[in-house]
Amino acid sequence: MADLLIKGPIGPDLTASVISGFTGDKACGAYSLFLGQVREDEMNGKKVEAIEYSAYDSMVKKEAARIEGIVHKAFSDIKKIRILHSTGIVKTGEISLLVIVSAGHRDQATRACRHILEMIKENYPVWKKELCGDDSHRWLT
Repeated sequence: MADLLIKGPIGPDLTASVISGFTGDKACGAYSLFLGQVREDEMNGKKVEAIEYSAYDSMVKKEAARIEGIVHKAFSDIKKIRILHSTGIVKTGEISLLVIVSAGHRDQATRACRHILEMIKENYPVWKKELCGDDSHRWLT
């Protein structure tokens, strides 16, 4: 299994590399890609400047494998899945999550990608702490 956790933001070069690693399979007719970006939310009237992500590495690997198994059983047309999540500090406007799914057909690719995102939101052992410029912070659920 490839690296699942990336220190810092997921940059354009890594995104392009992941996408290029999916192309070329002539049985695929669809790729669904999700990029999660850190929003500039407000916390108590202050702008959030970044999110600090922490993760339990071995549990992330287990959860990613579990998610992939569920998705492959639920969507018979899926060829490949890749999930990357940031750790450490990711500033607003930067990418912290990448999910890509390849399939023979678009319906399965898009539905599987959405299903993966919902499972990540519910169960992924990654924790988020919003950071403001004045050193205030809050943990997100």
